[in-house]
Amino acid sequence: MSRAPKPLRVVAELGRPETPQETADRLAENSRKYRSHKTVNNLVLSLLVTVGAVLVLVLLVPRNDNPITRDIDYASIAAQTQPVVGHALASPVLPVDWSANDAEWRAGTNGQVPSWYIGLLTPDNQYIGFNQAFDANPTWLAQKLPDSPVVDTVSIAGVTWDVYRNSAAAADRGNFDYALVTTAGTSTYVLIGTASTGDFETLATALAPNVAENAAE
Repeated sequence: MSRAPKPLRVVAELGRPETPQETADRLAENSRKYRSHKTVNNLVLSLLVTVGAVLVLVLLVPRNDNPITRDIDYASIAAQTQPVVGHALASPVLPVDWSANDAEWRAGTNGQVPSWYIGLLTPDNQYIGFNQAFDANPTWLAQKLPDSPVVDTVSIAGVTWDVYRNSAAAADRGNFDYALVTTAGTSTYVLIGTASTGDFETLATALAPNVAENAAE
């Protein structure tokens, strides 16, 4: 006994049965939508797995919340540089809770003023930049202390220093709040930074022997 033919599917939108081509097109579109949806799901799953792996690494890797600072042995750098300099380079002996984050000889090429620089950090993490320039001119000093006249003089460990204060707005001062300047022989010493006057005095006292040595030349 033969089976009755399967009734054709009536599509509500068409109001009539689908043609074979319309059926084929509908099935193909459904298949495309399924594959597209599956691809999106796979991408989301892959992203979640990646984020999870990163979080695991972050949790497993030990972290140090302390700021990273360099501690430069400026005394060794001064000793290495001294043979090429005709005058005694300063290497101040400071308390153990001071540190340096930079030290370099600036040769002064192309007509610039040669100088010895140390970047110092005080116990409360304030900055004092030390410069010992040789045969410095007013232009060099003005560049270090822009628009800042001498406001006072102080005597520290037998050395007279000119005092400078930055008169600019606090937001525009950078690393220059206060400065001390003195000259001995061909050396001009500039201490400039954000530290307290007490810390400046500590550094100036440590520099006094070198100032006296260069003054005697």
